Amino acid sequence: MDILRSLPIGLYLEQPATWLHRLDPRIKLLALLTFLLSPIQANDLWRVAIALILVVLTITAKIPARAWKQQMGILLLLAFMTFAIATISPDGFNVSIQPRRPIPEIQTATAPNSPSLTLNLPQPTPYKYVLLKAGSITVTRKSLDLGLRVCTLIFTYLYAPTLFLLVTAPEEITAAIAALFSPLQFFKIPTVEIVLTLTLALRFVPLVLEEVQNLGRAIRTRSISWKRLGFKRSTQIWLILAERLIDNLFIRAEQTASAMQVRGFTSPNTHLVRWHPLKMLPLDLGLLVAIILMWGMRFWLGNDV
Repeated sequence: MDILRSLPIGLYLEQPATWLHRLDPRIKLLALLTFLLSPIQANDLWRVAIALILVVLTITAKIPARAWKQQMGILLLLAFMTFAIATISPDGFNVSIQPRRPIPEIQTATAPNSPSLTLNLPQPTPYKYVLLKAGSITVTRKSLDLGLRVCTLIFTYLYAPTLFLLVTAPEEITAAIAALFSPLQFFKIPTVEIVLTLTLALRFVPLVLEEVQNLGRAIRTRSISWKRLGFKRSTQIWLILAERLIDNLFIRAEQTASAMQVRGFTSPNTHLVRWHPLKMLPLDLGLLVAIILMWGMRFWLGNDV
Protein backbone atom coordinates (compact mmCIF):
# COMPACT_ATOMS: atom_id res chain seq x y z
CA MET A 1 0.00 0.00 0.00
CA ASP A 2 1.35 3.40 -0.97
CA ILE A 3 1.16 5.66 2.09
CA LEU A 4 1.70 8.80 0.05
CA ARG A 5 -1.41 8.07 -2.03
CA SER A 6 -3.71 6.28 0.40
CA LEU A 7 -3.07 8.60 3.36
CA PRO A 8 -2.16 12.07 2.01
CA ILE A 9 -2.17 13.83 5.38
CA GLY A 10 -0.39 17.15 5.18
CA LEU A 11 0.31 16.77 1.46
CA TYR A 12 -0.49 19.24 -1.28
CA LEU A 13 -2.66 18.19 -4.23
CA GLU A 14 -1.18 19.90 -7.29
CA GLN A 15 -3.59 18.61 -9.93
CA PRO A 16 -6.38 19.26 -10.66
CA ALA A 17 -6.32 22.91 -9.62
CA THR A 18 -9.74 23.72 -8.14
CA TRP A 19 -11.19 27.09 -7.16
CA LEU A 20 -9.92 26.49 -3.64
CA HIS A 21 -6.38 26.28 -5.04
CA ARG A 22 -6.75 29.67 -6.74
CA LEU A 23 -7.78 31.49 -3.58
CA ASP A 24 -5.35 33.80 -1.84
CA PRO A 25 -3.54 31.90 0.94
CA ARG A 26 -4.18 34.72 3.39
CA ILE A 27 -7.92 34.35 2.87
CA LYS A 28 -7.67 30.58 3.24
CA LEU A 29 -5.71 30.99 6.46
CA LEU A 30 -8.36 33.35 7.85
CA ALA A 31 -11.06 30.87 6.83
CA LEU A 32 -9.18 28.07 8.61
CA LEU A 33 -8.94 30.17 11.78
CA THR A 34 -12.67 30.86 11.47
CA PHE A 35 -13.46 27.14 11.28
CA LEU A 36 -11.22 26.42 14.27
CA LEU A 37 -12.18 29.31 16.55
CA SER A 38 -15.89 29.86 15.87
CA PRO A 39 -17.05 26.53 17.42
CA ILE A 40 -15.65 27.63 20.81
CA GLN A 41 -18.54 28.43 23.17
CA ALA A 42 -21.00 27.95 20.29
CA ASN A 43 -24.31 26.10 20.29
CA ASP A 44 -24.89 22.70 18.73
CA LEU A 45 -26.56 24.12 15.61
CA TRP A 46 -23.50 26.22 14.77
CA ARG A 47 -21.10 23.30 15.27
CA VAL A 48 -23.14 21.06 12.98
CA ALA A 49 -23.32 23.87 10.41
CA ILE A 50 -19.52 24.26 10.44
CA ALA A 51 -19.05 20.53 9.82
CA LEU A 52 -21.58 20.60 6.96
CA ILE A 53 -19.85 23.63 5.41
CA LEU A 54 -16.57 21.70 5.29
CA VAL A 55 -18.28 18.80 3.52
CA VAL A 56 -19.99 21.14 1.05
CA LEU A 57 -16.71 22.94 0.29
CA THR A 58 -15.00 19.63 -0.44
CA ILE A 59 -17.76 18.49 -2.81
CA THR A 60 -18.27 21.81 -4.61
CA ALA A 61 -14.52 22.23 -5.17
CA LYS A 62 -14.57 18.99 -7.20
CA ILE A 63 -11.51 17.60 -5.45
CA PRO A 64 -10.82 14.02 -6.57
CA ALA A 65 -12.41 11.50 -4.22
CA ARG A 66 -9.13 9.63 -3.84
CA ALA A 67 -7.69 12.64 -1.99
CA TRP A 68 -10.41 13.04 0.65
CA LYS A 69 -12.73 10.02 0.61
CA GLN A 70 -10.72 7.86 2.99
CA GLN A 71 -9.91 10.66 5.43
CA MET A 72 -13.49 11.93 5.55
CA GLY A 73 -14.85 8.41 5.91
CA ILE A 74 -12.57 7.61 8.85
CA LEU A 75 -13.33 10.93 10.56
CA LEU A 76 -17.10 10.54 10.05
CA LEU A 77 -16.96 7.01 11.44
CA LEU A 78 -14.99 8.23 14.44
CA ALA A 79 -17.40 11.13 14.95
CA PHE A 80 -20.53 8.92 14.78
CA MET A 81 -19.01 6.35 17.14
CA THR A 82 -18.14 9.10 19.61
CA PHE A 83 -21.64 10.53 19.28
CA ALA A 84 -23.27 7.15 19.96
CA ILE A 85 -21.06 6.39 22.97
CA ALA A 86 -21.46 9.86 24.51
CA THR A 87 -25.23 9.90 23.94
CA ILE A 88 -26.02 6.63 25.71
CA SER A 89 -23.48 7.14 28.48
CA PRO A 90 -24.51 8.52 31.89
CA ASP A 91 -24.37 12.30 31.93
CA GLY A 92 -23.74 12.67 35.66
CA PHE A 93 -26.96 14.58 36.31
CA ASN A 94 -29.49 11.78 36.04
CA VAL A 95 -28.57 10.28 39.41
CA SER A 96 -31.16 8.94 41.83
CA ILE A 97 -30.69 10.37 45.32
CA GLN A 98 -32.02 8.61 48.41
CA PRO A 99 -33.26 11.25 50.88
CA ARG A 100 -32.32 10.90 54.54
CA ARG A 101 -35.85 11.69 55.68
CA PRO A 102 -39.16 10.55 54.19
CA ILE A 103 -40.72 13.02 51.79
CA PRO A 104 -44.19 14.10 52.92
CA GLU A 105 -46.82 13.55 50.28
CA ILE A 106 -49.29 16.23 49.30
CA GLN A 107 -52.60 14.88 50.54
CA THR A 108 -56.12 16.10 50.83
CA ALA A 109 -58.99 14.49 52.63
CA THR A 110 -62.68 14.83 51.82
CA ALA A 111 -63.69 13.68 55.27
CA PRO A 112 -61.95 12.94 58.56
CA ASN A 113 -62.21 9.16 58.04
CA SER A 114 -61.81 9.12 54.23
CA PRO A 115 -58.66 7.68 52.55
CA SER A 116 -55.96 10.13 51.52
CA LEU A 117 -55.69 11.23 47.87
CA THR A 118 -52.38 12.11 46.26
CA LEU A 119 -52.49 15.10 43.92
CA ASN A 120 -50.87 14.62 40.47
CA LEU A 121 -49.98 18.16 39.49
CA PRO A 122 -49.74 18.81 35.71
CA GLN A 123 -46.44 20.07 34.28
CA PRO A 124 -46.52 23.73 33.21
CA THR A 125 -44.37 23.11 30.07
CA PRO A 126 -43.73 20.11 27.76
CA TYR A 127 -40.04 20.10 28.81
CA LYS A 128 -38.55 16.64 29.36
CA TYR A 129 -35.02 16.06 30.56
CA VAL A 130 -35.06 12.38 29.60
CA LEU A 131 -35.58 12.21 25.83
CA LEU A 132 -35.46 8.43 25.36
CA LYS A 133 -35.51 5.51 27.75
CA ALA A 134 -35.41 1.96 26.41
CA GLY A 135 -34.38 -0.59 28.99
CA SER A 136 -30.93 0.27 30.30
CA ILE A 137 -30.35 2.89 27.55
CA THR A 138 -31.20 6.42 28.59
CA VAL A 139 -30.72 9.50 26.41
CA THR A 140 -30.96 12.83 28.18
CA ARG A 141 -30.61 16.39 27.00
CA LYS A 142 -27.18 16.68 28.60
CA SER A 143 -25.83 13.48 27.00
CA LEU A 144 -27.21 14.46 23.58
CA ASP A 145 -25.59 17.89 23.85
CA LEU A 146 -22.30 16.29 24.89
CA GLY A 147 -22.42 13.83 21.97
CA LEU A 148 -23.06 16.57 19.40
CA ARG A 149 -20.37 18.77 20.92
CA VAL A 150 -17.65 16.10 20.89
CA CYS A 151 -18.37 14.56 17.47
CA THR A 152 -18.57 17.89 15.63
CA LEU A 153 -15.38 19.19 17.26
CA ILE A 154 -13.49 16.01 16.38
CA PHE A 155 -14.52 16.23 12.73
CA THR A 156 -13.94 19.99 12.42
CA TYR A 157 -10.56 20.16 14.16
CA LEU A 158 -9.15 17.20 12.23
CA TYR A 159 -10.64 17.74 8.76
CA ALA A 160 -10.34 21.53 8.43
CA PRO A 161 -6.49 21.55 8.60
CA THR A 162 -6.38 18.51 6.29
CA LEU A 163 -8.47 20.31 3.67
CA PHE A 164 -6.38 23.48 4.08
CA LEU A 165 -3.10 21.62 3.50
CA LEU A 166 -4.64 19.71 0.58
CA VAL A 167 -5.39 22.85 -1.47
CA THR A 168 -2.57 25.15 -0.28
CA ALA A 169 1.08 24.76 -1.21
CA PRO A 170 3.67 25.04 1.59
CA GLU A 171 5.17 28.13 -0.04
CA GLU A 172 1.76 29.78 -0.08
CA ILE A 173 1.22 28.97 3.61
CA THR A 174 4.53 30.49 4.59
CA ALA A 175 3.90 33.54 2.41
CA ALA A 176 0.52 34.08 4.05
CA ILE A 177 1.96 33.72 7.55
CA ALA A 178 4.83 36.07 6.69
CA ALA A 179 2.40 38.68 5.36
CA LEU A 180 0.02 38.47 8.30
CA PHE A 181 2.75 38.54 10.96
CA SER A 182 5.01 41.09 9.28
CA PRO A 183 4.04 43.85 11.79
CA LEU A 184 5.73 41.75 14.51
CA GLN A 185 9.11 42.69 13.03
CA PHE A 186 8.81 46.08 14.74
CA PHE A 187 9.01 44.18 18.06
CA LYS A 188 12.21 42.40 16.89
CA ILE A 189 10.49 39.04 16.51
CA PRO A 190 12.30 36.87 13.89
CA THR A 191 9.30 36.23 11.68
CA VAL A 192 11.44 35.30 8.66
CA GLU A 193 13.26 32.58 10.62
CA ILE A 194 9.96 31.24 11.97
CA VAL A 195 8.42 31.14 8.51
CA LEU A 196 11.49 29.44 7.07
CA THR A 197 11.37 26.80 9.81
CA LEU A 198 7.69 26.21 9.07
CA THR A 199 8.45 25.81 5.35
CA LEU A 200 11.13 23.21 6.01
CA ALA A 201 8.83 21.36 8.43
CA LEU A 202 6.02 21.18 5.86
CA ARG A 203 8.47 19.99 3.21
CA PHE A 204 9.81 17.34 5.60
CA VAL A 205 6.41 15.64 6.15
CA PRO A 206 6.46 13.78 2.78
CA LEU A 207 10.02 12.63 3.48
CA VAL A 208 8.94 11.08 6.78
CA LEU A 209 6.05 9.26 5.09
CA GLU A 210 8.38 8.07 2.34
CA GLU A 211 10.86 6.62 4.86
CA VAL A 212 8.06 4.84 6.72
CA GLN A 213 6.78 3.48 3.41
CA ASN A 214 10.23 2.18 2.42
CA LEU A 215 10.69 0.41 5.75
CA GLY A 216 7.25 -1.16 5.44
CA ARG A 217 8.05 -2.47 1.98
CA ALA A 218 11.37 -3.87 3.23
CA ILE A 219 9.55 -5.80 5.98
CA ARG A 220 6.96 -7.21 3.57
CA THR A 221 9.61 -8.43 1.10
CA ARG A 222 11.31 -10.45 3.86
CA SER A 223 8.04 -12.22 4.82
CA ILE A 224 8.70 -12.15 8.56
CA SER A 225 6.58 -14.58 10.59
CA TRP A 226 5.69 -12.49 13.63
CA LYS A 227 3.86 -15.35 15.38
CA ARG A 228 6.93 -17.56 15.41
CA LEU A 229 9.21 -14.79 16.65
CA GLY A 230 7.25 -14.14 19.81
CA PHE A 231 6.73 -10.93 21.70
CA LYS A 232 10.34 -10.36 22.80
CA ARG A 233 11.99 -10.80 19.41
CA SER A 234 9.21 -8.87 17.64
CA THR A 235 9.78 -5.96 20.03
CA GLN A 236 13.51 -6.06 19.27
CA ILE A 237 12.83 -5.90 15.53
CA TRP A 238 10.47 -2.94 15.94
CA LEU A 239 13.07 -1.11 18.03
CA ILE A 240 15.68 -1.72 15.31
CA LEU A 241 13.25 -0.37 12.70
CA ALA A 242 12.52 2.72 14.81
CA GLU A 243 16.25 3.36 15.19
CA ARG A 244 16.75 2.94 11.46
CA LEU A 245 13.91 5.35 10.74
CA ILE A 246 15.42 8.01 13.01
CA ASP A 247 18.84 7.55 11.38
CA ASN A 248 17.34 7.96 7.90
CA LEU A 249 15.50 11.11 8.95
CA PHE A 250 18.70 12.62 10.32
CA ILE A 251 20.45 11.78 7.05
CA ARG A 252 17.66 13.53 5.11
CA ALA A 253 17.95 16.57 7.40
CA GLU A 254 21.71 16.75 6.84
CA GLN A 255 21.20 16.51 3.08
CA THR A 256 18.71 19.37 3.21
CA ALA A 257 21.09 21.51 5.27
CA SER A 258 23.98 20.77 2.88
CA ALA A 259 21.84 21.71 -0.13
CA MET A 260 20.97 25.06 1.48
CA GLN A 261 24.59 25.81 2.34
CA VAL A 262 25.78 24.98 -1.19
CA ARG A 263 23.28 27.46 -2.57
CA GLY A 264 24.65 30.16 -0.29
CA PHE A 265 21.79 30.22 2.18
CA THR A 266 23.35 30.96 5.55
CA SER A 267 20.77 33.25 7.15
CA PRO A 268 17.41 34.75 6.11
CA ASN A 269 18.87 38.21 6.80
CA THR A 270 21.69 37.72 4.24
CA HIS A 271 19.78 35.66 1.68
CA LEU A 272 16.80 36.88 -0.32
CA VAL A 273 13.76 34.73 0.47
CA ARG A 274 11.30 34.80 -2.43
CA TRP A 275 7.92 33.67 -1.19
CA HIS A 276 4.85 32.97 -3.28
CA PRO A 277 3.46 36.20 -4.84
CA LEU A 278 0.22 37.28 -3.18
CA LYS A 279 -2.57 38.90 -5.14
CA MET A 280 -6.16 39.56 -4.13
CA LEU A 281 -8.81 38.65 -6.72
CA PRO A 282 -12.56 39.44 -6.72
CA LEU A 283 -13.28 35.91 -5.49
CA ASP A 284 -10.93 36.49 -2.55
CA LEU A 285 -12.69 39.72 -1.65
CA GLY A 286 -16.05 37.98 -1.82
CA LEU A 287 -14.82 35.23 0.48
CA LEU A 288 -13.42 37.85 2.89
CA VAL A 289 -16.86 39.48 3.08
CA ALA A 290 -18.39 36.03 3.65
CA ILE A 291 -15.98 35.39 6.56
CA ILE A 292 -16.94 38.72 8.15
CA LEU A 293 -20.65 37.92 7.76
CA MET A 294 -19.99 34.46 9.17
CA TRP A 295 -18.48 35.92 12.33
CA GLY A 296 -21.45 38.28 12.61
CA MET A 297 -23.85 35.33 12.45
CA ARG A 298 -21.68 33.50 14.95
CA PHE A 299 -22.11 36.22 17.61
CA TRP A 300 -25.78 36.75 16.71
CA LEU A 301 -27.10 33.21 16.36
CA GLY A 302 -24.31 30.86 17.38
CA ASN A 303 -23.78 31.75 21.04
CA ASP A 304 -24.26 28.97 23.55
CA VAL A 305 -27.02 30.22 25.85
